[in-house]
Amino acid sequence: MILAGDIGGTKTILAVYGRQDNVWACIKKHSYANADFAEFDELLDDFLEQSHAKLLQGICLGVAGPVINGRCQTTNLPWLLEQASIARKFGVNNVALLNDLEATAWGILGLADDQLVELNPQAVANNQGHMAVIAAGTGLGEAIIFQDGNRYQVIAGEGGHTDFGPNSDQEIALLTCLRKKYPDHVSYERLVSGEGLYNIYQFLKASGEGRETDAFNHQLDLHDPAAVIGRAGVMQENELSIKAVNLFCKIYGAEASNLALKCLPYGGMYLAGGIASKLLPSLQQGGFMEGFLAKGRYRSVLQNIPVKVCLNNECALEGALAFARQKLLG
Repeated sequence: MILAGDIGGTKTILAVYGRQDNVWACIKKHSYANADFAEFDELLDDFLEQSHAKLLQGICLGVAGPVINGRCQTTNLPWLLEQASIARKFGVNNVALLNDLEATAWGILGLADDQLVELNPQAVANNQGHMAVIAAGTGLGEAIIFQDGNRYQVIAGEGGHTDFGPNSDQEIALLTCLRKKYPDHVSYERLVSGEGLYNIYQFLKASGEGRETDAFNHQLDLHDPAAVIGRAGVMQENELSIKAVNLFCKIYGAEASNLALKCLPYGGMYLAGGIASKLLPSLQQGGFMEGFLAKGRYRSVLQNIPVKVCLNNECALEGALAFARQKLLG
């Protein structure tokens, strides 16, 4: 049996898989709210008690944060995960901690075409080319999938924490506004994430771009603000939300092309994470590709890169399973 996991900034999905007739099938899967647990071990113990998992052959966990020497202090959680302690806890030698976007990248390699939506239909993928993955959710993750001539390999990174670079007078004003909130560093994650969408919304409201009704403000107080704004923007129900989602998509596209210029992923640029699938109608309206292609002389280069939205919200979990099967168990 294999234990696979996707440990995000807000929720964790764990699953146990067993081999049946030479096919790996899910035996038990559960999703947890991370805020309910002080540390990861508590969550893991709860899952294993429920799943009755025994005789694990391998464990692979994708986790939102940098993994250094088998150890991860999560970026948006007060959790510490250590590969060695997990191995000792379960008496399993085959244990791997992956950055969550590294796990997502392994999952991307196994996606079927019906789990993807193309945003740049004129581009034709090069099946031998590199690929890149960018995923906005609680945070902003990035990874590169490179072709070494024989097979694909994955490079984990923390590109979402690079400096935000404004591309218009409005975005310069947005950066100036956010420097008051984050005086040490304004990264792309502060704009291209759930928190980022709310930051953009608040900036537009303060700039007088629209009025907020009492009823809508009440919804922001009751629920996750990013989810409320995103839903209203997609459904064209609130002026400020529409403008916030449109600006979000444009900045998302700009950072995706920043990543693309660093690795020229003619095999495809993939948008994963929960936000992309939820904002798909807005992404398809053109603002994302406008931001993606706005690179001056290199517009013609970027026009040839396929850009696909991943509709599978368990891509990182499936990627952790794929890595365990291929790299841990061989």
